Amino acid sequence: MEFTQYQTLTIAIADKVATLTLNRPEVRNAFNEHTIAELALAFDELGRNELVRAIVLAANGPAFCAGADLNWMKKMAAYSFAENSADAAMLADMLRTIYLCPKPVVAKVQGDCYAGGMGLVAACDITVAAEEANFCLSEVKLGLIPATISPYVIKAMGENAARRYFLTAERFSAREAHRIGFAHEVVAADALDAQVLAIVKALVSNSPNAVAQAKVLVRDIVGQPVNDALLADTAERIAHIRASQEGREGVASFLEKRKPTWLN
Repeated sequence: MEFTQYQTLTIAIADKVATLTLNRPEVRNAFNEHTIAELALAFDELGRNELVRAIVLAANGPAFCAGADLNWMKKMAAYSFAENSADAAMLADMLRTIYLCPKPVVAKVQGDCYAGGMGLVAACDITVAAEEANFCLSEVKLGLIPATISPYVIKAMGENAARRYFLTAERFSAREAHRIGFAHEVVAADALDAQVLAIVKALVSNSPNAVAQAKVLVRDIVGQPVNDALLADTAERIAHIRASQEGREGVASFLEKRKPTWLN
């Protein structure tokens, strides 16, 4: 599969893992309309690439993402309501593309992550952060609100934490991000690569179809009442996947004490 040429990010694929790296370190990887469009396109391409089993979202430089680019914000200040709506819709579409990507996505947060950058991380499936990283939902300091990123950030940190950090715009540590559930793992900076590698190794060793369906399962089941409809739905899901090619192969390989074909 031939990739689009990107200006604000880089993509490298090795051992079934795609590493997508934000590459504007001179502006702390702040994003503008070009970065947003490229991220949406890149995750769409990677999601359809059969050679890719997992995606790592990383960043060059000392910061992971500072949120919106200042020059872009200056342009937005002169936008009409209609132009602002279209601009916000583009960001919303990009975040949804990451969130719905059929491949598991690991955020590798090596440095500070502010405002819209927290939306990027929250749209991922697994977050590993360096101890030195700080987080901040700074929008209210500028007279704004984190509206477009809120569906993902609230899912990641929970309503109670969102009430505090949306309102105060306090900066908080990676350890606090872990405590409230926003980050899954927090490690020393020199252990970040190894921890991410361990996670992606686990991801790529699993059935690609089962991993994709497990992502959908979590999205669909969260918040649902445990009733007859839910029980019927989950029973149908397991019946389908048991009868699938990978489902049959996984069980057969286990019983026959051999590697499943997706590891070949």
